[in-house]
Amino acid sequence: MQTEYYKAICRQMHKFAANKKVIFLGQQVVSEDFYGTLKGIPNDRRIEMPVAEELQMGLSIGLSMEGFVPVSIYQRMDFLPRACDQLVNHLNLIEDMSGGVFKPRVIIRTTIGSRRPLDVGPQHSQDLTEMFKAVLKFPVLKVRTPKEVDHAYNLAYTSKSPVMIIEVQDLYKSGK
Repeated sequence: MQTEYYKAICRQMHKFAANKKVIFLGQQVVSEDFYGTLKGIPNDRRIEMPVAEELQMGLSIGLSMEGFVPVSIYQRMDFLPRACDQLVNHLNLIEDMSGGVFKPRVIIRTTIGSRRPLDVGPQHSQDLTEMFKAVLKFPVLKVRTPKEVDHAYNLAYTSKSPVMIIEVQDLYKSGK
């Protein structure tokens, strides 16, 4: 059974999809609707990525600089360290490095992997929120309630800067 938390995420993805400049990219965004949260969003608005996290972040930055709003989806939070050069040294600093000329708007969506009903293991269930908050200048938001989901995605929707939103997969489905 889907929780209100999960429904809030789906609702927010459809709100983003109403903007024709939004593109969803990442692993399983076409093949599996990213845990069903992209169901109903046209495939021509999605880019299925290979396992190449740094490439994905670089593509997200480039799309943003061309006027798109990429929602760059990383299936698990522990994949993001593979993208840290692009994330920390480019997306995080490009506005400063360009004297304010470039202001990439990238929404990074990631999850902390589940522990139930199937434990994905210590690697895929890591919570690296505090690490990213310590190194990134833009908002890093971990969402645990439907209200927090709505707040974080509303901020990302209206923001002129990057935003990272961290979802907790154990909250997608009820224990029943």
